Amino acid sequence: MGNLLKVLTCTDLEQEPNFFLDFENAQPTDAEREVWEQVDVVLKDAKGILDELQAYKGAGQEIREAIQNPNDERLQEQAWAAVVPLVGRLKKFYEFSQRLEAALHSLLGALTSETYDDPTQHLEREQALAKQFAEILHFTLRFDELKMTNPAIQNDFSYYRRTLSRMRIKNVPAECENEVNNELANRISLFYADATPMLKALSDGTTKFVSENKNLPIENTTDCLSTMASVCKVMLETPEYRSRFASEETVSFCLRVMVGVIILYDYVHPVGAFAKSSKIDMKGCIKVLKDQPPHSVEGLLNALRYTTKHLNDESTNKTIKSMLQ
Repeated sequence: MGNLLKVLTCTDLEQEPNFFLDFENAQPTDAEREVWEQVDVVLKDAKGILDELQAYKGAGQEIREAIQNPNDERLQEQAWAAVVPLVGRLKKFYEFSQRLEAALHSLLGALTSETYDDPTQHLEREQALAKQFAEILHFTLRFDELKMTNPAIQNDFSYYRRTLSRMRIKNVPAECENEVNNELANRISLFYADATPMLKALSDGTTKFVSENKNLPIENTTDCLSTMASVCKVMLETPEYRSRFASEETVSFCLRVMVGVIILYDYVHPVGAFAKSSKIDMKGCIKVLKDQPPHSVEGLLNALRYTTKHLNDESTNKTIKSMLQ
């Protein structure tokens, strides 16, 4: 079993398998290596993307001055010069979301294949791929947290599109239109219009994976997600396991991954994560979140409140709803 210890614990409802999965040290086996290397190329760029997004200040001042002084050509040029490189960065983030979606497809293909009988065996024997899947979820929620607190992103892009439109009407050549043409600008605009764009890209990508693989039972995908949620929940609520983390950062990593798989499950599963038939122990997961310092999990609780699909369904247990109020 290497770094993965299999345990069985009982919930109130049924016996469910849970694992200690070593997110810190899992290394690819020969069987995993091909997919692992494809995904690793994408994940190597993830930290740089987060750093760039965190450092994104926007061109708010230049834009305000240009709008307040519409006849001052110098201020118009300054605002345009400030916005163009920022739009290049926003385009880069958008293109990374497409690369991330492709990486997710590769991982889901491996982790839901019929090589093994169930998700338990997949996660047990393909730990390095499970770790990469977790890293994608961790990146996704972190990206969206940063994006939600930065209104400059949408303001900059809106100004860029308005200015580009005026330049077209006046037949003024826009040097950077080759970089972000109108069709691409529409797609990027839709991407950033979503409150949690990266999570939506991942949810859409997972749904697309299920629809494109009609020969694969949907349970292969949803059971993979629910098992990953159980893995994280058990590691977080069991002091013996939690003490094995070499870094405290692994705690926040696990919390993000748990919330990420819940949201994906909620989008992909026909009745969602909050239904009685859900294989995710939602009460247990929410309790684990609420047991952490409040400031460290408010963003994750908000992700469950506002970015899931089925929370407000009539069939959702009232206790779960009240736990998230």
